Parts: sequence; structure tokens; C-alpha cells
Amino acid sequence: MVRIVIDITRAESALNDVLDSLEHREPLMREISGIMADAVEENFAQEGRPKWLPIKRDGKILQDKGHLASSITPFSDNDTAGAGSNLKYAAIQNNGGTTRPHVIRPRNKKALAFGGRFAKKVNHPGSKIPARTFLSLMDDDYDEIENTGIDYLSRPFD
Repeated sequence: MVRIVIDITRAESALNDVLDSLEHREPLMREISGIMADAVEENFAQEGRPKWLPIKRDGKILQDKGHLASSITPFSDNDTAGAGSNLKYAAIQNNGGTTRPHVIRPRNKKALAFGGRFAKKVNHPGSKIPARTFLSLMDDDYDEIENTGIDYLSRPFD
């Protein structure tokens, strides 16, 4: 009689490592949130993917001083991966919307100056802000996330 014996110890160990990887996903989620933050950074670099509507002023769109672009931070835990901003104007710039009427007063001077005129206050009627979606992913970004997940789950077999 001929017998073939297969030792499955290594395969069993690798499968247990995969199960552990599925239970403890923090490293995977951290990698994915980094990919998302990089995608948002690329959105700013290209001024939208697809291109944002222009703004009537010099400079790059949504990057007058760079506060919004530099505020993007990745976040993750065992169940979540993302990237976002905590600036209060980030949502209206990303999603678009209308600001309500408000009064503008000088902060550091006694009067506001514009167009050769001076005023102690200005009644602003509100603004329509078009969506310039910077918190978005492209197909290539999704592909990179998928490949990262596949790589993560295959590491125990390397």
C-alpha cells in the first residue's frame, strides 16, 4: 500500500493569520485612509478630477492660502478608513450650497475699504457656492484600495 501524507500545518497557520488579519483590520484601514488622503491631495493638485468650476481670481482654485488643502487628514480604526477636514467651510466648498445673508465688519481697522469706498459695515446678501468636490475617489483610487486589500490578505502566504 502506498500512502501520501500531507502536512497542513503551514497552510493552517497561514489561514489562522488571515483570520487574525480579518479580525484586526487597523493596519489595512490605516493604509486605505492614506490612499484616500493621497487621492484628495491629487484632487487639489489637478484642481478637480473632473475639473472644478473656476473662481474669478488669480491663483489655484480652493487654494488661496492653502488652509483647506493642508487641513486634509486621514483617519482610521478597526472598521473605518477615511480622509477629511475639520474646517467649518470645507463642507460647503465640497458639496456646494448657499451662504445666508450676513453683516461684514472690520476686524482690525475702523472701516472696510473696497473699490475706493469705506464703510463701517457691509450687508452681504449671501453667496451661491458651486460644488468643487475634493473629497472624492477616482476609479484608479478604488483599484489601489482593492489591490491593497488583496495584498493585505495575502501577506500570511508570503
